[in-house]
Amino acid sequence: MIYTVSGKLAEKKDNFVVVDVGGVGLKLTTHKRALSSLPSVGADVKLFSYLYVREDALDLYGFLNEEELNFFTLLNSVAGVGPKSALSILEISELKELAASIQENRPDLLTRASGIGRKTAERIILELKNKVLAEKSAEAVKKMESDADIVETLAGLGYRREDARNALQKIDKSIAGLEARLKAALKILGKK
Repeated sequence: MIYTVSGKLAEKKDNFVVVDVGGVGLKLTTHKRALSSLPSVGADVKLFSYLYVREDALDLYGFLNEEELNFFTLLNSVAGVGPKSALSILEISELKELAASIQENRPDLLTRASGIGRKTAERIILELKNKVLAEKSAEAVKKMESDADIVETLAGLGYRREDARNALQKIDKSIAGLEARLKAALKILGKK
């Protein structure tokens, strides 16, 4: 298995990057939260990777750190959850919040991911509840709920959900509370 890929970031697209490794460009599919954290094209990068083997394709998935890779692997182990669904889940929130939603038995938070229905979310919780650990899970779930409300509010104001999620990622971690985080997100979106 290819565990890490290191080289120059050659391309950065909507859902994948190309890393030039000794003259060979490797395409790694990744999630939007990871894409926004990567440096600009031409910079050196190191991504943890997962090689997904199918009868008709070999797909390489890239992650910022080992924790993301491990969480992706766990999600992939659940029946009915493939790599695209697992990436979709990783896009909705940070790992600690995703683990908290599993620990707190909250399938409604997981169904916010594209392609994840209630039954699949419940299966994920059932199969992974004892495999993931989340400190202060109740607080993390509250933050996740609050962020989802902010995204919906911003979408109601005409902003794209993806832009709203990106703005939430850029908010200073010390800012707490729904109103304060909404104002901060609006400021960030207003600068675009």
